[in-house]
Amino acid sequence: MATGFGGNGSSSCKYKCDTAANTLQWIKAIADFIRPYSFLINAPVVNFFKDRLWEAVDEEWMECLRKEHVKNLLLIPSGAVQEYWPDSLKKFIRTSRSLAFGREQADLQMVLPGWCIASLNTVLSQGMNQKKKHEVEVLSAIISLIASDLKSHAIVDVGAGQVTLTFITVCKMAQVLSFHYKHSVLAIDACSHHGNVTSARSERIKKYYSAQIRKSGLETNNLRLPKAMTFHVLSVDALKSLANMSLQDDHADKTSVTGDDLEKTNRQESKGLCRSGKEPSLVLAGLHACGDLSVIMLRTFVECKEVKAVINIGCCYNLLSEYGSDYEGVQNGFPMSFGVKSSGLFLGKSGRDLACQSAERWRNLENEGGVHNFELHAFRAAFQMVLYKYYPEVVATCPSVGRQGKALRRRKKREAALSSQCHEDKLEASQSDLIGGLPDKSNAFSHTISDYGSTPCEQAKSVDKYLLFENFCQSGLNRLGLQSLQDMDYYGIWMDNEPFAELIGPYWSLRAALGPVLETCILLDRLLFLQEQGESLEAMLLPIFDPDLSPRNVAIIARKFGAT
Repeated sequence: MATGFGGNGSSSCKYKCDTAANTLQWIKAIADFIRPYSFLINAPVVNFFKDRLWEAVDEEWMECLRKEHVKNLLLIPSGAVQEYWPDSLKKFIRTSRSLAFGREQADLQMVLPGWCIASLNTVLSQGMNQKKKHEVEVLSAIISLIASDLKSHAIVDVGAGQVTLTFITVCKMAQVLSFHYKHSVLAIDACSHHGNVTSARSERIKKYYSAQIRKSGLETNNLRLPKAMTFHVLSVDALKSLANMSLQDDHADKTSVTGDDLEKTNRQESKGLCRSGKEPSLVLAGLHACGDLSVIMLRTFVECKEVKAVINIGCCYNLLSEYGSDYEGVQNGFPMSFGVKSSGLFLGKSGRDLACQSAERWRNLENEGGVHNFELHAFRAAFQMVLYKYYPEVVATCPSVGRQGKALRRRKKREAALSSQCHEDKLEASQSDLIGGLPDKSNAFSHTISDYGSTPCEQAKSVDKYLLFENFCQSGLNRLGLQSLQDMDYYGIWMDNEPFAELIGPYWSLRAALGPVLETCILLDRLLFLQEQGESLEAMLLPIFDPDLSPRNVAIIARKFGAT
């Protein structure tokens, strides 16, 4: 069986997902493994200092890892261990890795005979970075192959309308499928602005292709644009309603319509289909469809006879609704399958957040990036202590201060440059000291930092981190709309908690080792949902992207038997 088709990418792995029974066995193995580590999965890491979360972890593990080099901590989610680590720690890391679905890019030409990637020209790839270009080139070739094999009337390209970069990729995917592969494409999204962007960009691309065709002396009549449609509430019913739309002969100037226009369009186009005796054949595709959107796509594939195939790469598991949670609904995002529902497995908000952690991203972080990330977690946990002490009523609302990493990283770079200059100045001062005594300003500096640590190096580091922490707190309060109080003791809170800050790196690395396992559980649940539908369809999990470029690289590809 090809890599990624029925196993986890490793020929020696004992877990398979080629049948519903094997998939459920794998899921149960994951459930048994993670159960004793619920304290790691469910821990609110913002309370790291307040609840002394490190004390719940095996003391031998923490003592071993607290002085470990950052690069070794960053490799833990990838399953890398050091021989001198405790046996129980090595077993935990290796078992986590063995239960995670393999991410090595599959040999797509072997798994999907006839697949051939085409490099995009500069017009279609304009504005794409290396990651997006790679994703669009690989996925569009897969979608085109399946759509051609099924002789589909149209491809429905689903966007999330929640993340701008995600939608930009979706609209460019639609344009590649339309202009390069000559398919009829409908790009749908929850944001009307995104639909307008798609239409405007498509018009620009059409002008380019029209000019190229005229230069070749050919007619441009068959050059079609992808149509953009807006759904403010994207649901299974909304997607199913698209099944009556045939875009094969559509060349209308209007390429952006809303859900309000759909009923009228359906009546007109379904009449044409009835006269022609053709049944619509659609392929549903979505690249990094956020949260429940991936679930909606899979349910639509199962429930709508006109949808013959689905290609989906999910993301943003933190946005999934879950049975038994505050966001519980009639059809939850997790679990989807009857098998997992019957098992009573519950991930929770923290578990779904953790499923977003990528071993590849951890592994590819440079040491400086790893240290910076651990510092941010320390600052956030210490900031939580500030909130508990001065704003207890705010803590009850579970506040989010957003991502402050980039701003702090820029500030650190500026301060590093200043520190380098300071080092040169101190070097000159030391040379002066050897000749004739220490300058008064150096004595004053030594006196100023003497209260912060035991050695000059430790003292300087402590001061630098405190200043960054103070800046983090002020930014956090501003984002929460809170005023800083006059008697706030940032320094005291930081100095009380800084001795334990070195434990955050080991703690987060151990948590991150569980991330790929939890994501595997979500993916297997979706696969099992499809397998439970019986022999009418085939489905597989396939890692289609280079994981170093695109870590969220596992696609669910399914098609109905007899759909040709």
